[in-house]
Amino acid sequence: MSNTPNGAARPEAKALLTALNPAMVALMDELSGVMFCAKDADGRYVVVNQVFVGRTRERSRRDVIGKRAVDLFVPELAERYESQDELVRTTDKPLRGELELIRHVGGAPGWFLTSKLPLHDESGAYVGLVSVSQDLRSGDADDATIQAMARLRGQVEDLLEHGDVPSVADLAVLAGCAPASLDRRVRRVFGLSPRQLVLRLRVDRAAHLLTTTTVPLAEVAAAAGFYDQPSFTRTFARLTGETPSSFRSRSRRSPGARA
Repeated sequence: MSNTPNGAARPEAKALLTALNPAMVALMDELSGVMFCAKDADGRYVVVNQVFVGRTRERSRRDVIGKRAVDLFVPELAERYESQDELVRTTDKPLRGELELIRHVGGAPGWFLTSKLPLHDESGAYVGLVSVSQDLRSGDADDATIQAMARLRGQVEDLLEHGDVPSVADLAVLAGCAPASLDRRVRRVFGLSPRQLVLRLRVDRAAHLLTTTTVPLAEVAAAAGFYDQPSFTRTFARLTGETPSSFRSRSRRSPGARA
């Protein structure tokens, strides 16, 4: 993977490249449903795969390498990424399984699970991080499980339409199985925990209302099962990197972008 035409001469970039496993980096370019990147201690991208490039405003890896998130993404999303990076750096702990709604440039948003791991040199000093964001698609489940989970999803959506937010125990009753079995089935089909699935569907409902209606944000919050507008705004921004109003505004500017 030739990822480092620009900015690779910087000491921060060299330190990161030394800590990376070349075989692992090469493998990341073979994955069509995973965004991959590595940032140095200065917050600049040193390695990215083509899937990552496709989510930016640039057309090639050459145009991405050496830049920061603020150079590539809308401010709300860049701020979210940098906040995640700072948490990894300061705690020196991985960030795992962050549910995110990531918008295609000029297109519809899609759900991803993001993980970030800190990297260190031989002396133990922090040199940057690696990040992977997995596109959430149906997993390798049998037809019966997929159909059962599709029904469950429909039932949850019906409950949300009536203002009810089901608990994990409620989901188990709806699915007719024990909570442990439910967890396995939901993860196999959706790549999420049952709790994450409900949250995803709530945000999906909110995103749909934001992009297809002009109802006030307070009503969108209530329709998506949030206690009040501030809690809705915080959760929506945490998951999408954008406030609801910003999401609505950008969707109106891009007619093809629909959740």
